[in-house]
Amino acid sequence: MKSPAKTALTSKEPAPSVEKCKITLKVNGVLQRIEVAPWTTLLDVLRDRLNLTGTKKGCDHGQCGACTVLVNGERIVSCLTLAVMQDGAEVTTIEGLAAGEELHPLQAAFIEHDAFQCGYCTPGQICSAAGLINEGRAKSPGDIRELMSGNLCRCGAYQNIVAAVQEVMRTKDNDERGEP
Repeated sequence: MKSPAKTALTSKEPAPSVEKCKITLKVNGVLQRIEVAPWTTLLDVLRDRLNLTGTKKGCDHGQCGACTVLVNGERIVSCLTLAVMQDGAEVTTIEGLAAGEELHPLQAAFIEHDAFQCGYCTPGQICSAAGLINEGRAKSPGDIRELMSGNLCRCGAYQNIVAAVQEVMRTKDNDERGEP
């Protein structure tokens, strides 16, 4: 008698098909209607289906932050988020932060402060910083370090990352108060 495992491996019957889920996402301002398997992560949809490869696949376990994007203005690690959970959401990736040829203030500050070396973590760092600024909770360099501790930089550019985020926060605060 054949074991069930052996029978399953040698069976000539086609595997049962998986019903795909239809989802709608607004990605970087563009409405996207796609069909995905229920287990497809948002990261895989962004990179493999929409060709938005700025968002990086680092650890694929939610521990490095390289895949950080903004969903409805809040930062999330896209490798741990199923795409079907975000049906109807507005997603912003690193590609969607700039306004045409004009860099987002964080992108410009990262360049000015040399807040990257190899650049692999940079998209996740910038998206996380944008979410951090939206949250409005960081008041000091220590707060920035703590609230961005889920975004790892193997090159050790942390001081420069904090300086870039501080600059943008200061500029935003001054703009809100009407100061130069």
